[in-house]
Amino acid sequence: MAKADYYDLLGVTRGDSEENIRKAFRKKAMQYHPDRNKSPDAEDKFKEINEAYQVLTDSKKRGQYDRFGHSGMSANSGFDNPFDGHDGFGGFGDIFDSFFGGASGQRAQEARRGDDVQQRVTLSFEEAAFGVEKELEINRVEICRHCSGNCNEPGTSISTCDTCQGKGQVRRVQRSLFGQFAQVTPCPTCQGKGKTFDKPCSNCKAVGMERRRRKTVVSIPAGVEHGMQVRLTGEGDVGLNNGPAGNLYVRILVEDHAFFVREGDDILYGLSISVPEAALGTERAIPTLDGDQEALNIPAGTQPGAVFRIRGKGIPRLNTNRRGDIRVGVNLEVPRKLSAHQRKLLEELARSFSSNGIESEIDEGDNSQHDKGIFDRLKDVLT
Repeated sequence: MAKADYYDLLGVTRGDSEENIRKAFRKKAMQYHPDRNKSPDAEDKFKEINEAYQVLTDSKKRGQYDRFGHSGMSANSGFDNPFDGHDGFGGFGDIFDSFFGGASGQRAQEARRGDDVQQRVTLSFEEAAFGVEKELEINRVEICRHCSGNCNEPGTSISTCDTCQGKGQVRRVQRSLFGQFAQVTPCPTCQGKGKTFDKPCSNCKAVGMERRRRKTVVSIPAGVEHGMQVRLTGEGDVGLNNGPAGNLYVRILVEDHAFFVREGDDILYGLSISVPEAALGTERAIPTLDGDQEALNIPAGTQPGAVFRIRGKGIPRLNTNRRGDIRVGVNLEVPRKLSAHQRKLLEELARSFSSNGIESEIDEGDNSQHDKGIFDRLKDVLT
């Protein structure tokens, strides 16, 4: 998209003087400044007229532009920020800040909420599951202990600031390209406090606050997960001018368990069983988070990858009395080495399967009973 002509942007002609260009720019700047003009394209328009102003008020740049147009400006890209007050703007950025809503002076004595504080805590798998209380050491901003937030050395006097008469701010009038503006700023004598001290606090240097390390106890509820946060309202940095304190956010980190894996409110446990146990069925003791064991019946003919549930022994659900389950996944453990006796039994079993067909059931017919006997003997020697 072709760029607009700089002269057209400012509404001037090529023969206009620099003074006329300045006047035209002031008018356009007031019209399109984003703090006054809420149109979606106001900011882009303001940048364009600022760019035009900087070129046409610089004799060298203006000469290049008059000869070569926008192509002559390729070496001069990167114009000044229209809000930073450079190049003959006469404090342009500061003036607009105060005229269009800069209110640092007005905010000096307003109550302000304290900052939030972040902290981490590492829990064991069991602590995250059942909840725990942890003592943390946090670093936060608090009211100065020495002066109790009064900013003066105890026993010395406090006076109303003579410069601002206790308001904490002063008003000054400033002249600029855009006319005369009134600017409100924090009082330079009392730094916005509205009062002066015969002897400032030796501990906080009249700030009224200090940073301290403090121990606090946080209650971690049952069922929290890795990455969750616990909020302690009002345990962050103290607020300014009697404003509310910020919050303390405790981020939870959970250590891995030796053999459990969490999935939502359930915990996963891998159980390895032998070939005879899978074929004949067995009963195994499964550990739980509670420290006891649950008996799990593995039925005959269990296949690799089968999953069984032990209900109500998983992770407690947040803010409820219910718990998830233990999901036991079965893995078939095939022996890597066999004794001569074990090999003989397996070869006999293989011949039996081959003669009966691979679909034979271990509890049907005389041959199946023979196969079961082989399984029983294998179970004795493999487990």
